[in-house]
Amino acid sequence: MQDNSPPQSARLGIGIDFGTSNSAAAVFDGQQLTLVKLASPESIMPSANYIDKQYVSAIGQKAINDYISGNRGRKVELSAELLGEARSGTGGGESAMGGAGESDTNKVYGQAFNDASLPGRLFRGTKRLLGNTLNDRIAIFDRSFRLVALVTPILVGIRQALEAAIGKSANHACIGHPVNFEGRGSGRNNIALERLGESYGHAGITQQSFCPEPTAATISYLHNHPQSNDELVLTVDFGGGTLDFSVLRRRGSNFEVEATHGIALGGDRIDQTIFRELVFPLLGRGERWSRVVDGSEVDTLFPFGEYEDLLINWPISYMLNQNKYTAPVMQRMAQPDEAANKFKRLYDLIQQNYSYQIFEAIKAFKAELSMRNAALLDIPEVDIQVEVELWEFEAMISPLLFEFEQAITRILHKAGYQAGDIDLVLRTGGSSLIPAVKDILDNQFAGKVVEHDPFTSVAAGLAIADYYEYAEAELS
Repeated sequence: MQDNSPPQSARLGIGIDFGTSNSAAAVFDGQQLTLVKLASPESIMPSANYIDKQYVSAIGQKAINDYISGNRGRKVELSAELLGEARSGTGGGESAMGGAGESDTNKVYGQAFNDASLPGRLFRGTKRLLGNTLNDRIAIFDRSFRLVALVTPILVGIRQALEAAIGKSANHACIGHPVNFEGRGSGRNNIALERLGESYGHAGITQQSFCPEPTAATISYLHNHPQSNDELVLTVDFGGGTLDFSVLRRRGSNFEVEATHGIALGGDRIDQTIFRELVFPLLGRGERWSRVVDGSEVDTLFPFGEYEDLLINWPISYMLNQNKYTAPVMQRMAQPDEAANKFKRLYDLIQQNYSYQIFEAIKAFKAELSMRNAALLDIPEVDIQVEVELWEFEAMISPLLFEFEQAITRILHKAGYQAGDIDLVLRTGGSSLIPAVKDILDNQFAGKVVEHDPFTSVAAGLAIADYYEYAEAELS
């Protein structure tokens, strides 16, 4: 239970929301809340880290831009990794002439996966890996990096932006985290928090407190809307990587968290679904492929499935620019039929590394559908324009909406309440702007749903929690 009266020696509250897709930070002095411009003039910064061959790191939008420019038009040629040398011989010792005995030295190679011309590695969504209990290291060129080393540069950039904003050192913060980190095993949350705390420590944030993201969003709302009445608040934080819930009981100026829940459902999965359903058919999915094999003509479906995973995971889509992928596309687009244009688009996408631009167009399209009954998916880089009505989009993502409804049922069951027991529902996070998501909440909690700062509520709540020195142990 918490009391919102200021501490006797109030300090500046700092909140850092290091997200799967984007990050934000805020400061609170007891009166005024300020969002920090992490990517001036913007407050929101992509959670991206790019490491080049000289091991120089770039973060945020610059990291993404460096990745795109470095891989545009670049041909990927994989080589086998040299693991070492093995010596075999016909006998032992030296010969009578004083030379070495007859032997052969053989190089031992691993799988063919080294990309010798790779200019750098982009890491985005690294937060998803923090709960991975099986592996703590990632190979980058000829060095092995711990996961914390990939997160730390982003946090250093956030701390530097904070210090520029407040004009003094920033060595403390309240740190946001999802209710459940992605991964397997019961210990993933503890491992992820340990790694996250270590990363913040290396970045200079040595005084740390932690708060679940949906709880932080609730704190910011309660601070902005004080009242004396008791109420039961359900917060729905539907972001880019996760869907998180909290049920919190407010009693005047005090509150207590009664239950939390979270699943790996976010805007990223919705974007990938749009890519699959709207863009794939215009790149050649479902088209047939005729060619001559061993003197006989063969007609089959084009093996588009081999391209799909790399297309929808844009940080590694440059891997498609290999002969084994581009040669079939070139053969197919040379055939004189209408489908050839689709494969020309696919070829241009691969050659120019356009997957990121496609996802940016999808995000703009999705935002437009949040305000209108129809929207145009416009991707000039690959000459695609598709108009989609809202009902078509909702049908497209219906399996994900069903997961959303199931998660609501789960948090209510976990908290021991019915929908009618809830007094207020806070809707936050970018994906909460989707009309179908709004409709589901409005249907279950009629007249009780309030939109709350979709992109900045968590950072704001974390700064307020840091100012009042709320501890997670007291929040849960």
